[in-house]
Amino acid sequence: MKNSWFARALAALALVALTAAICLAGAQKYVNPQFAELTKEHKTLAILPFKVVIDAKHLPKNMTMEMLASSEKQEADEFQRQLYARLLQRAQEDQYSVGFQDVDQTNALLLKSGFALDSLNMHTKDEIAKALGVDGLVSGTVHQTQPTSTGVAIAQSLLLGFSGNTQRVDINMTVHNGADGALLWSYDHTDKGGLMNSVEGMVKSLLKKVAGNFPYRKA
Repeated sequence: MKNSWFARALAALALVALTAAICLAGAQKYVNPQFAELTKEHKTLAILPFKVVIDAKHLPKNMTMEMLASSEKQEADEFQRQLYARLLQRAQEDQYSVGFQDVDQTNALLLKSGFALDSLNMHTKDEIAKALGVDGLVSGTVHQTQPTSTGVAIAQSLLLGFSGNTQRVDINMTVHNGADGALLWSYDHTDKGGLMNSVEGMVKSLLKKVAGNFPYRKA
């Protein structure tokens, strides 16, 4: 009996270790081999609205596709602003060798140039950087299992009993060179739990992992 219990315990521990190894293996980072040369004159980066995709298979039954699209748009805007605020703070603390363009200016210049904020993938990175007058672009995607926008979350909590579900997010964050659109850096981040039920929580979790990996970080 003891041997049977011990064997089950070992199997459980092995499963936990395997799961952890898979999670670690899933975190991927890329740095362009020519990063130092390509970025030696970089002074300013712009943060674009991230592309937010919410899994339609896990939505509450009363949520329409129009509500889903509205939530994705709200969260893309909020993610951009939250990321800007936190990266700007670190830049002002002299942690980075670059500064960040104000997101209101970024979005105004994009619209003035005829670039719709929800279809930036229709344009090349160097086209966008030229319109913004910046050296590089921070962008990415956020895949979620459920919405997190404040208004939608409140409605779900009150009307649908949906707030108890566990949120999982997969975030890809990239930096592209403004001069030629080359990919300079990429980082994949996955997390889940209650903290992921707000955009602020997502950005905090992302930057906690990115902190030691952001390529413009001063030595």
